[in-house]
Amino acid sequence: MQVTYGFWGLLLGILLLIQPAYAQQAVFQGKVLDKEGVAIVAASVRVLELSIGVATDTAGNFRMQVPAGKAFTYVFSHIGYQEKRYSFTLTVEQVFDYTVRLTDKTRMLSEVEVKSGKVIRLRPEISITKIDPQNVKTLPSAFGDFNKMLSTLPGVVSNNELSSSYSVRGGNFDENLVYVNGIEVYRPFLARSGQQEGLSFVNPDLVQDVEFSSGGWQAKYGDKLSSVLNILYKEPEKTSGSLTVGLLGGAAHVQGISNNKRIAYVAGVRQKQSQYLLGTLDVKGEYLPSFTDVQSYITLDLSKRKSSSAEELTPKTSIGILLSYARNRYFVKPVSRETSFGTREQILKLFVAFQGQELLNYDMYQNGVKFTHQPNRRLTLNILASAMQTSEREYLETDGYYRLCDVDVAIGSNRFNECIATRGTGGLYTHARNKLRASILTIESRNRYELNVRNSFEWGAKIGHERISDILDEYSFTDSADYVRINELLYTDISLRTWRYSAYAQHTFLLNPQHTITYGFRLGYWNLNKQFLVSPTAQYSYKPGWEKPVIFKLAAGIYRQPPFYRELRSRTGQLTPSLKAQSSLHLIAGAERILKLWNRDFLLTTELYYKSIWDAVAYDVENVRIRYFANNNTKAYAMGADVRLSGEFIKGAESWFSMGILNTREDLGFDTQGFVRRPTDQRLTFGAFFQDHLPRNPTIRVYLNLIFGTGLPFSPPQTLQYRSSFTAPPYRRLDMGFSKVITIKDRSKGLGKYTESIWLGAEVLNVIGAQNTISYTWITDIQNRQYAVPNRLSARFINVRVIARFDKP
Repeated sequence: MQVTYGFWGLLLGILLLIQPAYAQQAVFQGKVLDKEGVAIVAASVRVLELSIGVATDTAGNFRMQVPAGKAFTYVFSHIGYQEKRYSFTLTVEQVFDYTVRLTDKTRMLSEVEVKSGKVIRLRPEISITKIDPQNVKTLPSAFGDFNKMLSTLPGVVSNNELSSSYSVRGGNFDENLVYVNGIEVYRPFLARSGQQEGLSFVNPDLVQDVEFSSGGWQAKYGDKLSSVLNILYKEPEKTSGSLTVGLLGGAAHVQGISNNKRIAYVAGVRQKQSQYLLGTLDVKGEYLPSFTDVQSYITLDLSKRKSSSAEELTPKTSIGILLSYARNRYFVKPVSRETSFGTREQILKLFVAFQGQELLNYDMYQNGVKFTHQPNRRLTLNILASAMQTSEREYLETDGYYRLCDVDVAIGSNRFNECIATRGTGGLYTHARNKLRASILTIESRNRYELNVRNSFEWGAKIGHERISDILDEYSFTDSADYVRINELLYTDISLRTWRYSAYAQHTFLLNPQHTITYGFRLGYWNLNKQFLVSPTAQYSYKPGWEKPVIFKLAAGIYRQPPFYRELRSRTGQLTPSLKAQSSLHLIAGAERILKLWNRDFLLTTELYYKSIWDAVAYDVENVRIRYFANNNTKAYAMGADVRLSGEFIKGAESWFSMGILNTREDLGFDTQGFVRRPTDQRLTFGAFFQDHLPRNPTIRVYLNLIFGTGLPFSPPQTLQYRSSFTAPPYRRLDMGFSKVITIKDRSKGLGKYTESIWLGAEVLNVIGAQNTISYTWITDIQNRQYAVPNRLSARFINVRVIARFDKP
């Protein structure tokens, strides 16, 4: 009995000795992110004074037990990032959350800062591409438009260098979602040609992070059929700015943060002057376009701060304010046009003499407020309110007198390249007095809760109110072959007031580090057509533990697009209030693999997709204007494959090559027609963005922007029996740029006090001088035969740009 008592007494004594040591523990957990806020996988988190440490999981999370009551140095590191160290003292049983942002390692080489090698990470989300916003500023393009970077991605089509519009995997321009810091932004309504569009909303100088999804996206995004462009504007940590000047316009921006670190801001202004480039079009005249855009994003930090070590434990509250105004004025007085077309054996030429003018004015305001509250590390609450208002006016009065003739193609003839026979003469008259005013008000909630490192939940709801007033007064006729044919006659006065409601919920969980599943759904209701929508989605990724990193992905979901105003309005200008939402089933399978080439990492992405579309609304594309049929009689499908290889083909310069294969068809519901090609059916596309620099002088660089796409289908107007029966020529575009960076070494006096560097650039746009076609004008001869006269895009053009960057040394 004494032995037994002594044994239990000894055991109790040991436990009493162990218990205090066990209790003197704390939990240190958090996230490791890069400067764009993307999780860094397999980052090292270790205690300098102790031989303990952990690695972050696929979501960048870490968790470790550490001794309490003593100060330790915690080291955060990863290959390709600068190491960071912090010292903390944790109390007994404390659960301490901390988020660390690592910055890329850099090195100085011949006056230019070059990244030591981009770290490539595999992500579980499908059809997501991250874009470095720094590449947008150097991409050779007509106006430095942000969306031109998208056209180099697989599955994305943009066949008009004068336009910021793009289509994705067989969709049209109206099927793309664009968010800026969670706030949805919109395109103008009335623009009917690329030269009228102005600037795209996204200002490249203000961008910090870019994600683009070409399909199968998560339920948290809105209701569209084709793509999501998710933009994050900057929250700067220091004061800096830039000034850009070129032949086709300029831009300026400033960014900074207050002394108490509570107010961060970015603001930019852009001016687009396109008259020099428009002078290369077939239609000659007096072009006076003027497009101005002003934007800012302000972040207010309302969090309570006690100390640097405890900052992460206090509730975080911030307000983000987006302000933007676009003023677009497009004016042209066309004078003449001369267009040659046909084959080598038979060339036709169209001469047109114009009278009249075209004027398009629109002013668009897009503003929003984002309130974010994070009571703890796991829960984030967001409330967003936004308002869009646009006032657009289109004044068009042109009278064109044309002559269509045969051209002498006989080499050596005295009349070579001259008209030898007239096929037809006539007139084209167009009249429009259109006015549109629209406002969209929305308020929504977006929330996220991380239960643990393996489970996260997101949910939200949105209410939107739309007010649209539209007056159409438009007609056109052709006077040809002794008769007058009315091409179009529209007169309507439309007023529309509607409410939209939507909600979503989704759950992401990790079965283990190899398997990730995200599933969710969206709900929607519109009081005009009284249709209730349910849209389930799911994604799955598998990352096997192979020696060469690879990840396999699957996605399936139903995506809806409730009709917006333009879908509701038929070709005769009448509304169809009962029009249903277009619906699409997305099925996607893909893989990403990290390849090792030239001792550097490259990312190879391949995807196969199929989209089945029902209750589709058929449409015609006229330049960048979409004319809807305003009925749900159509069913369609799109299927294809996308491939992209990206990495540093030249060390320190990211490049990529993309290829897309597409087949998209539609059945308009006529018994004798069946499935025909959709207007966006571009069978093969190829895009490339390539950078190079001198081996011993990376301050001198060359950039290539290459786009190729096979011909799109087209057909005579208002002849459904011949729909998509012809194919346009391929789109070919090569833009080349050259640059020199001058870094200011002496920052103590003169220009160097505020100037960091000067970027000098020269661009040759449309190097090969391709005569790309955007649409067709149909002309009838004296024998009532119709001819498709191509409307061509810009010719070769040389542009120069200068970018000066400023900061406080």
